[in-house]
Parts: sequence; C-alpha cells; structure tokens
Amino acid sequence: MLSLEQLRQGLEAAGQPHILQFWPELCEEERDRFLLELSQLDLKGLRGHCEGAARAAATPPESLDQHMEPVPPEFIGSVRKSDKKSLAEWEDEGLLQISQNRVGVLLLAGGQGTRLGVQYPKGMYNVGLPSGKTLYQIQSERIHKIQELADAKHGSKCTVPWYIMTSEFTLAPTEMFFKEKNYFGLEPSNIVMFEQRMIPAVTFDGKVILQSKGKIAMAPDGNGGLYQALVDNEVLEDMKKRGVEYLHVYCVDNILVKMADPVFIGFCVSKGADCGAKVVEKAYPAEPVGVVCRVRGVSQVVEYSEIRPETAELRGPGEELVYSAGNICNHFFTRAFLQDVAEKFKSQLKQHVAIKKVPFVDTCGNQVKPTKPNGIKMEKFVFDVFPFSRNFVAFEVLREDEFSPLKNADGAATDNPTTARNSLLAQHCRWATAGGATLLDEHGNNLPPTASVSAGDNPPAQCEISPLVSYFGEGLEPLLKGKTLPTPFILDEKRAKELHAQ
Repeated sequence: MLSLEQLRQGLEAAGQPHILQFWPELCEEERDRFLLELSQLDLKGLRGHCEGAARAAATPPESLDQHMEPVPPEFIGSVRKSDKKSLAEWEDEGLLQISQNRVGVLLLAGGQGTRLGVQYPKGMYNVGLPSGKTLYQIQSERIHKIQELADAKHGSKCTVPWYIMTSEFTLAPTEMFFKEKNYFGLEPSNIVMFEQRMIPAVTFDGKVILQSKGKIAMAPDGNGGLYQALVDNEVLEDMKKRGVEYLHVYCVDNILVKMADPVFIGFCVSKGADCGAKVVEKAYPAEPVGVVCRVRGVSQVVEYSEIRPETAELRGPGEELVYSAGNICNHFFTRAFLQDVAEKFKSQLKQHVAIKKVPFVDTCGNQVKPTKPNGIKMEKFVFDVFPFSRNFVAFEVLREDEFSPLKNADGAATDNPTTARNSLLAQHCRWATAGGATLLDEHGNNLPPTASVSAGDNPPAQCEISPLVSYFGEGLEPLLKGKTLPTPFILDEKRAKELHAQ
C-alpha cells in the first residue's frame, strides 16, 4: 500500500489533488479504507484517463457511414440460409470439440440490475417461469446438458468450464448465490469467477468525482474490460492448463442463450476463424442494436447511434436491409486470439463515453444526487477486438430462438421480465408441438400449433421444458409424440421419466 505522501504526490502529478480535500475530516478507519482504494488506482495513467474522458465527451463521434460495407456473404453462416448438411456438419464438429474438453464458456456479469429495478446481479433474477428458475440456473443446466450430449455422441466424460466475469458490485453476491445453490450440481472447480477493474467517473472538465468524502465514484470498465481482467486474474493460463482452445462469450441477460452452442462453435472452427459473432436480423432499420459490418475493410460493430438514418434504411435488391446483422453480444474467440489481444492490442481498444448522473459530494462536503447528467463513465466494449481479428466470421440465428434480453423492469415496452419469460415459454411450446404433443389450455381446449409462436404479452400456454431434458428441442419426440398435455406443463427430469415409462 502506498503512503499518504506518495499518494499526495501522485494525485498532484495527475492534476487531481482535490481527491484528498476532506482527508482531515476522516476518522482512522475511513482513512485506512480510502488509502487502500487510492493505492489500487493507476496513478500514472490517471491524468490520461481524466483528460481523455473530458476530450472524448466533448468530441462528436466520427461519421463512419461512407466507410461502411456489409460483411461479405462468404464469411457468414446462417441457421436460415445455410444448407442442412452444412449445419449438421458444424454441429458434429462442435460436439467433437466439446467432447475433447477444448471448449469453455465465459459469462459477462459485471453489471448491476439497476434498470431492472433490483439491487442484485441480473443472473439471480427469476422472470416468473412456472419452475421459478433464475437465469443462472437455466444457464448452468444448459452446460450440464451440452456436456451430456457430447458424451453420449463420443463416449467421453467431458467438462465445459464456466468462466464468470463479475465486478466489485457482483462478485460477492454471485459467489454466495452459487454456494447456496450448491453450484447447481456443477463441479465448483470448473466454475471460475473473477473480477473486472473499476475506473473513476470524471466530471466534464476532467476531474475525478468523489462519491463521498473518503470514496471515489467508480464504475466497471465496460464488458471490454474482459481483456485486462483475463490478464489480471491469469484466466488464459487456467484455460491453457485445462486444454481449452475455444471460448464462447455471452451476456448474462439473454434468457435464450445456447451455452457452448455446438453449431456456432463448429462453424467458427470449420472456417478457421479466430473471432466470430452471432447476429440476428434487425427487426427494423432504427432498432437500437449495433451492426456487425466492415469499416474501411475491417470487421467491427458500429453502434446504432453512430449510423445515419438513411444508411440504416438502405435496402438490397430483395428489399432486405443492407445493414441487417444486429449484434447480440454472443461471441467466439480462440484462446490464441485472446492471448494476442492481451499481449499486443488491449491498450489500443477504443474508449466509449457514457454520460451519467453520478452522486457526489460538493466542495462543502454535502451529498448531492444530481437531477441531470454530471459525469462521464468511460467504457470498453467486448466487440472492440474484432478489428484485430485475422479471420472474422458472423453466424446469423433466429431471434425468436436465441435472443431475448432482460434489460428493463416490467412496464417498459421491450426487454422486460414478461417479454423474456414469454419468449422462453413460446419456444418451449414450439418444441413440444414439433415433438408431436397436443397442448391444451386451462379450459381443456386444443391449442393450435401456430398459436405457440407468439412471444407477446399473452403467451398461448405455460409450457416449460427443463434444459436437463432438452438443450434445444432435441429428444422430445419419444416422450411427447401423440400425448395430450394440459397446461401449465413443466417437463423436468422426473416428468420425463414418467412419460418414458408410459
């Protein structure tokens, strides 16, 4: 830990001496805590961070429209457009890699559920499914099942390690939750939790914001903080030790995420890709999702706010959107590529500006809750490494099958607990119907197969299928064909055994 004098000099050199203005008013315990926090700051980089934040906030984003072009078709696979033979071959390749312990999954879970209206990590949220499962439980059960499917096909006993990047806000509650839930039956040593860095929030004139007299206002450095966190926590060394060569990286809030998706993994491996992104077709031109495309010939994601409306609305000969590849934070990386990023490129990652309301203490020491944005939080994004890829590919999937994020509280128009729950239930209705089941509503009336497609506010049936029974709709026909099932219906392992015995 640095001494007070060393810190004073470092803060002076960084142009931030105001950080210690309330030092004389702090008690012994507060001083110790503050010293520890300040010792963890990158004092050498602090001036650059603060000046860069103020400069970035004052600079309008560069217009990229004239330099944009879509990803060429030869670098895109698609659940919709690729032929069945290729899709089956990619799935086989993915399951083979999984069976050989060469695939890991990495969860980005550093953000709090503030917009969702909860004070705990999003993964602990229960969207109101009939089973009451949380996002973490659904994801862990999908890991169980994909291991089982790879083992059944290849006679292996494989492991898909689960790396979970948390932040100062989410690490302790996530660890406690997993412990309480007995790690959902997974081997604890195969769940590796680690923490991303926190960085100071800054005023528009480049001064670090004090949250209280003895605490800096800190924020996680965005999901692109992953690459620094991999180094800080020796995660790449852990992957190497386990023989993990390929990593599937995803965001915590997508209830439909296919953990270690063998089709996606197999596609990327077959194409020799070092970096890949799953995309969904944009619902409409101005949909607020980033677009996966090329800029000056280099693959990257361009944020929706950086694209002019006339570019977003461009259409091709078949009336399809030219820039239709919506980014869903669902990526493939080789370990070798991540090693490259860690060693050569992480310092070159673009910084993004987020203008926020940041509670602070004023010069008189009064606590202030601002009513309008007063601070800059700098973030890096996980996709900002795409330009460093030597062989980038994109894989298009169906939104209704693979993307339904949970971002807002109920009452918001989209991406809320109701839309997430309904997306999953509608998908499971489709699976049950495809497996040959007839679903009945609560009045005993037949539900027509087409009715189960909607993920609107009133889903046609409460039909939930445990990931431990089916990973992505496979294996249901022997259980459900010719069966008439009253809803609500939960197909868990116990019910599957009963149906199997009938």
